[in-house]
Amino acid sequence: MKGMRSAENENNISKLDSVSLHQTAERIRELDKTIPPKPVYEFFKRAFDIVSSSAALVLLSWLFLFTAIAIKLEDGGPVFYSQIRVGKNGKFFRMHKFRSMCDGAERMKKKLLKQNEMNGPAFKMENDPRITKVGRFIRKTSIDELPQLINILEGSMSVVGPRPPLGHEVMQYDDFAMRRLAVKPGLTCYWQCCGRSNIDFDEWMKLDNKYIDERGAWVDIKMIFATIPAVLKGEGSC
Repeated sequence: MKGMRSAENENNISKLDSVSLHQTAERIRELDKTIPPKPVYEFFKRAFDIVSSSAALVLLSWLFLFTAIAIKLEDGGPVFYSQIRVGKNGKFFRMHKFRSMCDGAERMKKKLLKQNEMNGPAFKMENDPRITKVGRFIRKTSIDELPQLINILEGSMSVVGPRPPLGHEVMQYDDFAMRRLAVKPGLTCYWQCCGRSNIDFDEWMKLDNKYIDERGAWVDIKMIFATIPAVLKGEGSC
């Protein structure tokens, strides 16, 4: 996807300790043994991901166009933002989003760390000065996440699953949090339906582990339908 910015993220990846990454992969493999395999469910889940993401990309193409124009008109910067995230079994992949922050937001983040409102390794800030006017709207409505339909189509993400973390966050995970990397990350999960940024890190990890233990077709269907009102209300968005 042309115009995506990922150099800063790739530089961050290169700074991660390769030994630590190897140890992380080993920990995930051990934790994976505690999760019962569900091959039939996984097969149909992948089929649903392909069909639903393909249909959504076509049906929402007009929204992609209008969002791209709005972002470009505001500051002339790139429309898309590509960020390196950690997926299933600790594998890195490039996650796509509509750009909702000013150019150079990653560099500015260091100055804002003291204002982090989320416990644990994740960073959340309600009145983040890096967010643009258009960005604030597309975050509140979750429009900024729509390019991840491409990630779903290509197989690095699923419609339902734990949100993919950043590499430096994973380095701080305990085994309970690390367990969420044993399944494919998703566009929505319990966290999105239950308040997002209003939920602290420990509760977030509990919800992701709850999904891992309960995952199944019926759970996924309920999650998708529960996400719709949560997005329309803009619950916990920032």
